[in-house]
Amino acid sequence: MCLAHFAGRAGSTMHMPILRQFRAAPNLLTLLRLFIIPFLVIAILDGRFTTAFVLFMLAGISDGLDGLLARWLKQQTSLGLYLDPIADKLLLSTLFLVFTHVGLVPRYVTVLVFSRDFGLVLIGTVLFATHTLREFRPTLFGKLNTCIQILTLALVMIDPIYGAANLHAARGWLLHITAYCAIVSAAEYMWIMVRRISASSSVDQLPAA
Repeated sequence: MCLAHFAGRAGSTMHMPILRQFRAAPNLLTLLRLFIIPFLVIAILDGRFTTAFVLFMLAGISDGLDGLLARWLKQQTSLGLYLDPIADKLLLSTLFLVFTHVGLVPRYVTVLVFSRDFGLVLIGTVLFATHTLREFRPTLFGKLNTCIQILTLALVMIDPIYGAANLHAARGWLLHITAYCAIVSAAEYMWIMVRRISASSSVDQLPAA
């Protein structure tokens, strides 16, 4: 859902005029997901968590459908390559910020999640721009980290609706797990980047045959 995701889908993109790419069905679904974000924020700020949860599920369904449509209709585009993970990250990051604002997510969780994502995007952008790193696929733990964030946000929305003690406890545990996963995932990606850069430097320093 960051630059790692961009590279993972690069081989399946098709080149077409940018206006046609906007009209592709998968990209329209991604734009719908972006369109949902402000209404989701308004629902949370107004305390309408049932509405917020429905909108969040709708965003999740659109996220799953755009990938399926891209494959079924053979409409993988370079625009979707960048737009889809940006929409995902913007949605999750916005929700963490809003829930911290209303007091449902501790500040340290949001800071750790933001620090991980911002650091990876910044470093990844520099490495791709300098051609130091040409391909960087998401790891299994990176995907797990994203799934945990989604589950945590869903539970944060559900907890005020039902107010059950077990849901409140589960939300607390998931928030802690989200924070720890952000740290571990960031460390894993940093280690992979260092190894890849070191390997690339070693190859560059080999004498020509």
